[in-house]
Amino acid sequence: MPLFDSYLMVDWSAEGRPKRGPDSIWYCLARRRGRGLVVEALENPATRAEAREALAGLLARVPGRVLAGFDFPNAYPRGFARRAGFRGRPWRAVWDGLAGLIEDRDDNRNNRFEVAKRLNRRISGGPFPFWGCHTTYAGPELSPRRTDRYAAEGLAERRLCEAFVPRTQPCWKLAYTGSVGSQALTGIPVQRALRDHPALRAETRVWPFETGLGAETEARVVLAEMYPSLAPLELGEGEVKDQRQVSAAARFFAARDAAGLLALDLAGPAGLSALERRLVEREEGWLLGAGTLRARRYDYLREPAAIYAESFARIRETADFRGLPAALVPVAERLVHACGEPAIIGDLAYGKDVVRAARRALTDGAPLLVDTEMVRQGIVGLDRRRIVCTLRRKPVAALAMRLGTTRSAAAVELWRRHIEGAVVAIGNAPTALFHLLERLGEGWPKPAAILAFPVGFVGAAESKAALVEAGLGIPYLTLAGRRGGSALAAAAVNALLAGGGR
Repeated sequence: MPLFDSYLMVDWSAEGRPKRGPDSIWYCLARRRGRGLVVEALENPATRAEAREALAGLLARVPGRVLAGFDFPNAYPRGFARRAGFRGRPWRAVWDGLAGLIEDRDDNRNNRFEVAKRLNRRISGGPFPFWGCHTTYAGPELSPRRTDRYAAEGLAERRLCEAFVPRTQPCWKLAYTGSVGSQALTGIPVQRALRDHPALRAETRVWPFETGLGAETEARVVLAEMYPSLAPLELGEGEVKDQRQVSAAARFFAARDAAGLLALDLAGPAGLSALERRLVEREEGWLLGAGTLRARRYDYLREPAAIYAESFARIRETADFRGLPAALVPVAERLVHACGEPAIIGDLAYGKDVVRAARRALTDGAPLLVDTEMVRQGIVGLDRRRIVCTLRRKPVAALAMRLGTTRSAAAVELWRRHIEGAVVAIGNAPTALFHLLERLGEGWPKPAAILAFPVGFVGAAESKAALVEAGLGIPYLTLAGRRGGSALAAAAVNALLAGGGR
């Protein structure tokens, strides 16, 4: 299932006056409708202030999960935040610091060159690291020409992600063909305003700084950096390139999402070291698709049915299902298929008749209670109206503050009227499972079955052990230890709905 329901792509501009047409701001919103994609907005606001308000309104009202891609660097090379005097977590310190320096008026007039001079003065006392400007702005602290001091000054010209996309321009270049430095200076404060907007801040996160390199996030809105030129582009006669690019980018990333490839883009290249991943997630960010998009064609199975059949054939050849009840084997096959690891079979823990109890409840029309939209989106063959996910409901944030717990745990409170005879599938949050066990211990009505796959280093193993030891008399299926995740929870439900592992 796709990770997102909508794709908002933004082509930014640092223009100093209101402007429409070529080399101005364009954005495109494309939404999934059935099996297709519909462009619901394709706009060309004349100013950044107009764009900011329009984007905030759009993100607040569009339903479902939204990937919002912006075509400028949203971070700088390692060490910039410290050298510029911005304190705190590096990426956020830069966002806050630039928001405090940039003055961007409603008529698009702004002080970006003065800010570049001030930052150069802090960092080097001269025309480094920012460069590129009309002679009107040139002086001792800002040069029209590129500087070659990056190696000597110990501040890289390019970020790690840009090594994977050589066509990109360095973030320090403020003017001339292909420049993105001015867009970054004026665009980062706008991204910050969207991230912290009262209508968006509770459900918006920035990839990869707040989500990590990966696709698992509870955020409804994910802000990301993208490079439109990664998407194939064909211009018709008279078309504006920027207009065409945002539309092509929206369709491109939607197609990758539908094919299951966007999750790879969000995870970044597999070859990054632990130190590189930390650098990306704390300071430099990443360019969506950098290192995962390749022109080369490989020899591999492409036909879905053939892939599926071969997968289960290999699972049955390599996995040892001896010792499992016969009814549980098809579910275990699906779990192995979802994570690619036959060894999990030895860590499965289950209560008596869990398959029969869960399947009967689902067949009889009982609701399915899930802790995340990721689990919900992974379920096939069940009426969406029967799948209850309360995580994004309005009372949850306030309830979490009052209870002093996570939103995932607070969302369980809203399960009370649905829980009797329901099937519960938890694929992410240990706190959700702990909270459910506490409420059941206090006398809540019992669900028909609990499928528990919390994941992580804090509380995951402990919450699942607590389920096994609780003695509540509720059939359960879980995976001992830290492993788990939404894919496993969805796979278990899908196996029950299918009546087998094939």
